[in-house]
Amino acid sequence: MKIAVLSRNPRLYSTRRLIEAGEQRGHEMVVIDTLRAYMNIASHKPQIHYRGKALEGFDAVIPRIGASVTFYGCAVLRQFEMMGVFPLNESVAISRSRDKLRSLQLLSRKGIGLPVTGFAHSPDDIPDLIHMVNGAPLVIKLLEGTQGIGVVMCETQQAAESVIEAFMGLKANIMVQEYIKEAGGADIRCFVIGDKVIAAIKRQAKPGEFRSNLHRGGSASLIKITPEERMTAVRAANIMGLSVAGVDILRSNHGPLVMEVNSSPGLEGIETTTGKDVAALVIQYLEKNGRPHLTRTRGRG
Repeated sequence: MKIAVLSRNPRLYSTRRLIEAGEQRGHEMVVIDTLRAYMNIASHKPQIHYRGKALEGFDAVIPRIGASVTFYGCAVLRQFEMMGVFPLNESVAISRSRDKLRSLQLLSRKGIGLPVTGFAHSPDDIPDLIHMVNGAPLVIKLLEGTQGIGVVMCETQQAAESVIEAFMGLKANIMVQEYIKEAGGADIRCFVIGDKVIAAIKRQAKPGEFRSNLHRGGSASLIKITPEERMTAVRAANIMGLSVAGVDILRSNHGPLVMEVNSSPGLEGIETTTGKDVAALVIQYLEKNGRPHLTRTRGRG
């Protein structure tokens, strides 16, 4: 197969591993800088050009689209789909999962366990918004934040009111969530491919920190997940319409709660901790499922 990898940086661990795994299995792997690709949007023959030449002959595309280039990245991916190239994750599913509020609404509609979440526009509603998520301590998240950036924990009602007012004053879109104290600053990253959790790790925040992201100094360890957690992760990925996803789950007193569904999960933490060749499993999924003109928008929304 001839496989395109949409990535801004070929030196990133995840991009390198996907290229290595693909080449080891005999495929032609081509890295395309997402922002350098440009499109000819014509009904008779849609094209993508890159470095002065039309891209042709691709069987599949692996999108590794960073959050900051979601809009343009999804446009490029959509163009690949129009050309009949099989996407590992579809453009509609990626845009759906990147919109934190929309993704939670879709998961909620299907009965997936979530932290109690509030969203408001007017400063007049702040006290009731805080009450809605069971009061302080609580977590405030920027809708556009990634890797733990733009996430604040407020220990008291007064602090929560001040932070929410400040964000609203900056016209920032935020959501307010209950703080799951029993999770103890840890979450579970489930790596889903197709309809299986192929690997799972526990991410623990460093002392004095509540964000467990590995980029923020969190540590990773092996964990055995329960059948309920496994089913929740697979269902969450399917509801988003993602074939490959990192589903972040909190263990609460009332079962597993989905915090986020990531459409471009990093490979370094999961491969290093579990010792599994996750990149090869991704390529194998493409080999088994990648056929021309198979793009379809799964689910609604």
